[in-house]
Amino acid sequence: MKRILILLFLITNSLFAQVQFEAKVSKNSLGVNERLRVDFTMNADGDNFVAPNFEACGFRVVGGPSQSVSQSWVNGRSSFNKSYIYILLPTQKGSLTLRQASIEINGQIYKTSPIRINVTNAVEMPKDPNEAPAINADDNIYLVADISKANPYLNEPITVVYKLYFSYNIGISNWRELNKPKYNDFWSQNIDIKQLKAEDGTFKGERYRYVVLRKTVLYPQKSGKLEIEPLSLDIDCQVPTNRRNFWGQTLMTEDSKRVSAGSKVINVRALPEKGKPEDFSGAVGRFDFKVKPSKTLLKNGESFDIDVSVVGTGNLKLFTLPKPVMPSALEMYDPVHDENVSTPLTGMTGRISDKYTIIPQYKGNYQIKPLHFTYFDLGSSSYKTISSQPITVTVLDGPSVASSGKTNPNDVAKTKLEVAKSFAYIKQKTSLQPMQKDDFLGSGLFYSLVFLPFLAIPFLIIGKRRKEAADNDIAGNRIRRSNALAKKYLGEAKKHLGDKEPFYIALEKAMHNFLKAKLHIETSEMSKEKITELLLSRKANETTVSEFIHLTENCELARYAYASESAIQQDYDKAVEIISELEKQLK
Repeated sequence: MKRILILLFLITNSLFAQVQFEAKVSKNSLGVNERLRVDFTMNADGDNFVAPNFEACGFRVVGGPSQSVSQSWVNGRSSFNKSYIYILLPTQKGSLTLRQASIEINGQIYKTSPIRINVTNAVEMPKDPNEAPAINADDNIYLVADISKANPYLNEPITVVYKLYFSYNIGISNWRELNKPKYNDFWSQNIDIKQLKAEDGTFKGERYRYVVLRKTVLYPQKSGKLEIEPLSLDIDCQVPTNRRNFWGQTLMTEDSKRVSAGSKVINVRALPEKGKPEDFSGAVGRFDFKVKPSKTLLKNGESFDIDVSVVGTGNLKLFTLPKPVMPSALEMYDPVHDENVSTPLTGMTGRISDKYTIIPQYKGNYQIKPLHFTYFDLGSSSYKTISSQPITVTVLDGPSVASSGKTNPNDVAKTKLEVAKSFAYIKQKTSLQPMQKDDFLGSGLFYSLVFLPFLAIPFLIIGKRRKEAADNDIAGNRIRRSNALAKKYLGEAKKHLGDKEPFYIALEKAMHNFLKAKLHIETSEMSKEKITELLLSRKANETTVSEFIHLTENCELARYAYASESAIQQDYDKAVEIISELEKQLK
């Protein structure tokens, strides 16, 4: 008995030890300018591989993922090995940790162990003279911040436009923001750039191409020297080498460069004190000021509105409008503020307004004093004041101010009624609820809650049986899972239509999962001959099968070759068409 238990223990251990999934790195210590190769290897075929978040680990993917699969038979025993390979570039120095990757093998989830990587200062790397770039990226890529004005007035708009200049011999494939500019002591508004477009320009007296990356409008909020912190980018580029291909064309090599626009200092001038009015509220620009009443002839209890507005170009969101002063017989309520302002590259433009609701208390004629609005005109560098016209309001009836000392109760009641009528539009319906409520015990809701669990029992039994039947359908579950994965990866491929490598990886996975669902085969069994044989045996059209095989092979090659956006879109449309045709043809 003891021998049998030992034998069972050894067999169990050997079964559990069959599956291996581990991560291997090319080196555990490297310079910040060196590249690291990471291989995630397994000895059994698996699905749903999930790589770690390399950016969160302090690395950037510059190559891969690529796959390597090998299978052999020696003395009747088969061996299998599959690897996912990534090439990484560290983004920081220090002791970094590559986190766990995971994969599903035979229904079980396996994870790799974390790996410590020590990243040191940049090291000198030997260069192959044939692979050396023919031009230096450092001298052909520049990031520039164009400032519209270096010495503006307080609250005068200035613009910052960030342009990336690059030589005609260099290709830019991607960039990432390392440090975003900070605009301390500025009111800022970014302007959306819908589409990046390379244009021809001149930089340092030479012809360059450039791309406008960011546009920002700034309003300085204090005088003196203000610093705009720099924008820094990490750029992936292709530069020509000294090598040529069979047709004599120059071969390109991948390179990277970090550029910064540099910090900028803005010398902000304070607004002049000479001639500054006491009621100046900080408006800077060019404006028109209006005060308009909704009506001036009223009956007792009626209300009217006064609209105080400013229209023009300037710091519209950064100052307050003047407030009307009412006679004691006119009751004024808090204003409703409204803004209709846009911010193009030239600065804020539009209209702001305050609308006041006013209710007269007594009959008579009342005069509202003129309002004064002062702003600093940038065109003439001087203060300008706009004054409104006085407003005369006439109330035709109601209690008079002279008799207000001996107020007739009936007049007071009448006045209150009229005031209530003027606000009747605000809420005309009420929602009343009884103070006494019926007891919950014995109510319809009580009996519904009592009998509801008993009524739900048949549905629970039916649902449980259906779930058990679905769980026992192992083959059906596998097919449904592969179908779902094919749809998932086709959707994933559609998201990456503008990014070559992720697009072709997702497209290849979608096509493999489609084959798993339709032909009931695993990844390790897939070969061009076997796929063709199985598809034709299921009555698939020869032309459709040939197109499917060609597209599968193209997915691997297209990752490393140049592909335009139109070619990527064509491959996606072709994959959708082929999968749809095979869905109809397979029996």
